[in-house]
Amino acid sequence: MNTITKEDLDILKEDLLSNINEIVDNKLSCAVKSIEFDWLRSKAIRRLMDISPSTLQNLRITGKVGYRKIMGSYYYNKTDLLNLFK
Repeated sequence: MNTITKEDLDILKEDLLSNINEIVDNKLSCAVKSIEFDWLRSKAIRRLMDISPSTLQNLRITGKVGYRKIMGSYYYNKTDLLNLFK
């Protein structure tokens, strides 16, 4: 019968953690890739483009980006914003 040492358990632990991290990373990357919306709320656009609320408002007012107001919330066309900032 083989004896299991502390080093063997440490190696097993590292392998298991590595495999778990890889699985979680794959799941997260698949989830992010599947989230492709054409219309995003103001907060998401500001985070994505790293712009202030007033900058986004100015773009909306001047007609440089497409938007829709639905029940008090503004939704912006992501493609318009990305093209504008290229």
